[in-house]
Amino acid sequence: MQLVRDVRSRITLPIALKLGPFFTSLPHIAKRFVEAGANGLVLFNRFYQPDFDLEELEVIPNLELSTPHELRLPLRWIAILYGRIAADFALTSGVHTAQDVLKAMMAGANVAMMTSTLLQNGTGRLMHIINDLQEWMETHEYESIRQMRGSMSQRAVADPAAYERANYMKALNSFDQYVR
Repeated sequence: MQLVRDVRSRITLPIALKLGPFFTSLPHIAKRFVEAGANGLVLFNRFYQPDFDLEELEVIPNLELSTPHELRLPLRWIAILYGRIAADFALTSGVHTAQDVLKAMMAGANVAMMTSTLLQNGTGRLMHIINDLQEWMETHEYESIRQMRGSMSQRAVADPAAYERANYMKALNSFDQYVR
């Protein structure tokens, strides 16, 4: 916290912190960072983890790009924090399609970061994503991203408990159909 306070005391530019998902109480630490002077939070930092080569007994640097299934964790936390913490949110990890961008915005993100898909598919992919966004928005009668922002956050949905741990049993019960 002190580092954020020190930086805030010396600059007027916005400060965004890229957080990892491994805090005991993410809402608490997010609130404290904002109180210390952070303007935005980026959820989540992906820590690059090395692998071991068992034959050569060496540590191998290993970069794995995000996959679409990684979207769920930052999506959930932004949807929970949106409207409760006075910060802008950037969602990173798992954003590969226009649908992923839409989900990020509806959760409450201001920004959806999509480095992995651009590295995999080139920057030309952006035009496809923008076109898909515009088409979806026209079909669903949205005039702006701002209009949809936070519309699927915990505070905006009919069943806010869907974001909570209490919903764990419902999720497990929905998995029953695959176990038979």
